[in-house]
Amino acid sequence: MLKLLLCTFTAFAIAVVILQLRTERREIGFSSNALHDKIESYQSKLWNQQLQIGIYTAPNAITRTVSGHDLNMVPTKPAQAQSTGWIDARSR
Repeated sequence: MLKLLLCTFTAFAIAVVILQLRTERREIGFSSNALHDKIESYQSKLWNQQLQIGIYTAPNAITRTVSGHDLNMVPTKPAQAQSTGWIDARSR
């Protein structure tokens, strides 16, 4: 009788532990799915931002902007003189 009662109690304890583990697994799965959805929304937002940057920095858009504002653009540093070889007499 004692063995039967001990086996029943052990089986009940194992069932409770398994039920708790299943519940915990479902909660972790739910939070994982929520994080995955959040990551996908951030990725979508990032892709849209990259698309907007690509549109505004396209060569034709920059040309249109510069030509429409009558800007006098000059190079930021002077043009480099062509380098000659060390044997070339014209460089001296």
